[in-house]
Amino acid sequence: MSNTDSDNSREWAAQAYALLKKRQEEQKQELQKKEEQKQELQKKEEQKPTLNDIPSKENLYVSSNTIAESELGKFDDNFTWSAMVLAAQGKQINEISIDEIDWLTKLRRGLEETRKGFVTELLDKLGDDPLTPESLDDLETLLIRADVGIDSTDKVISALRKKLNEEVLGGEAGIKFLKKELKLIIDKPIKNSGTDLLVPQRGKLNVWLLVGVNGVGKTTTLGKLAYLSSRSNYKTLIAAADTFRAAAVEQLQVWGERSNVDVICNQSKNADPAAVVFDAINSAKKRNVDLLLVDTAGRLQTKNNLMDELAKIKKIIDKKVPDAIIESLLVLDASQGQNGLKQAKSFAKSANLSGAIITKLDGTSRGGVSLAVSEEVNLPIRFIGAGEGIKDLRPFNSYEFVEALLADK
Repeated sequence: MSNTDSDNSREWAAQAYALLKKRQEEQKQELQKKEEQKQELQKKEEQKPTLNDIPSKENLYVSSNTIAESELGKFDDNFTWSAMVLAAQGKQINEISIDEIDWLTKLRRGLEETRKGFVTELLDKLGDDPLTPESLDDLETLLIRADVGIDSTDKVISALRKKLNEEVLGGEAGIKFLKKELKLIIDKPIKNSGTDLLVPQRGKLNVWLLVGVNGVGKTTTLGKLAYLSSRSNYKTLIAAADTFRAAAVEQLQVWGERSNVDVICNQSKNADPAAVVFDAINSAKKRNVDLLLVDTAGRLQTKNNLMDELAKIKKIIDKKVPDAIIESLLVLDASQGQNGLKQAKSFAKSANLSGAIITKLDGTSRGGVSLAVSEEVNLPIRFIGAGEGIKDLRPFNSYEFVEALLADK
């Protein structure tokens, strides 16, 4: 990016920042006004001699489970970069939200460890010099080290070699071409699925089964999905069908309370997961629920038992709601790198997966495994997590991911 482009970008970002700051101040004033009105109502309630016709406290007070909106941070490089990523996707200044800026900042920071071991070294090697066969060898090593995978790496390097045979590529042009190739790899299974963005379909029961081994953040991810779904105005219900892991049900109940989403469960030790799903479907039908999120077991005595349990759950769903839209989403821990890729291949053979959710991108140097999952398992990535908070899970956006992965500062 030239100095002129950089100056223009910062000026555009500064305008967006000023608008967001003004909007935040207006929201704070509105909240303060509502708080004063609530206090006034409370005083009137206390002064009334009887309880007749008094509004319920449910109507007077905001639930303690309400999640605070993001605060506008500093106007810095992170804000400027995040604003420009949104602008590149067609967002206008008045369409940018603090939540979007906050998420992109977290994504960029979350991929910092991967970037340190990959992009920083790559940029140091390239500089402003044209790409050479030797620099492609260095790039190949860096891609493999970032757990991008052999197949993805071969595809990228082959494309770059072909490009070099046609024209001279400088460092900046090389990075731009690399971004394009990485995005093509990630986008391919998404486009093949026929669904760019996975959202529940209105008018039908959508059942999302979350599968994966213990320890990858499956239950936590489900809780964050429940929050995201509820906040997007989908009627949501949780089925706690991981009845074999200690405290899994209790953990989901906490997430349900934080998301204001009910949890269907059985407190009995080693209760039948399929029976929990059976009850949850009955409840979902009565309530006209849009999305039923099912937490499944991550480990039984053998792999066959685990897959049999998943098959049993699917059989119950097919029988109770044959027109339900079922998604089987594999939760993967990015920090597990190639082990996570092996898990994806194993589940893909037996569990009829329809997508992947990549968690724990923050703090790992192996964020490149997302590309390996796309290329070698042909799984569309549907959501990614880059933080511990309830809002730190978002629908996957390949453009934002690649830009964050290859951010140069």
